[in-house]
Amino acid sequence: MYDFSADDVFEMAEQLERNGGKFYRSAMEKVDEEENKNLLRMLAEMEDEHEKTFATMRAELMADEKSATVFDPEDESFLYLRALADRRVFSDKEIDISSTREILKAAIQAEKDAIVFFLGMKEAVPTDKGKGQMETIIKEEMGHIRLLSSHLANLKK
Repeated sequence: MYDFSADDVFEMAEQLERNGGKFYRSAMEKVDEEENKNLLRMLAEMEDEHEKTFATMRAELMADEKSATVFDPEDESFLYLRALADRRVFSDKEIDISSTREILKAAIQAEKDAIVFFLGMKEAVPTDKGKGQMETIIKEEMGHIRLLSSHLANLKK
């Protein structure tokens, strides 16, 4: 079992948001419709803002909150979180960018995976060090799903 410091959680959250922004920017280049390009651009910018929020939260941690909660000389818990953030959420190899429909479906799944990641990691964050902000970001990610689902439903078949 792995225990994570709040510092680890915020660092991985930053990585997850970077991956999201990168995904949306890459997907934006693959769609033709201006409305869908604008949607993907807006989502990329939202992911950028989330990354900044997590970076700020991480910078505000005290020294004892940055230290690991278990003896981990090989940094395995950090590597585990990085692998989760890098490979599970917004992973390039899992995303079909052959059509706008497939991009939106993949984005919805990635947003769901991000929510699951944040819900699990929220428990490792001290209450006074960002739980409320994490809950806000989770709600925003849920809003992304609603927005993406609406656009997916409105696509011409």
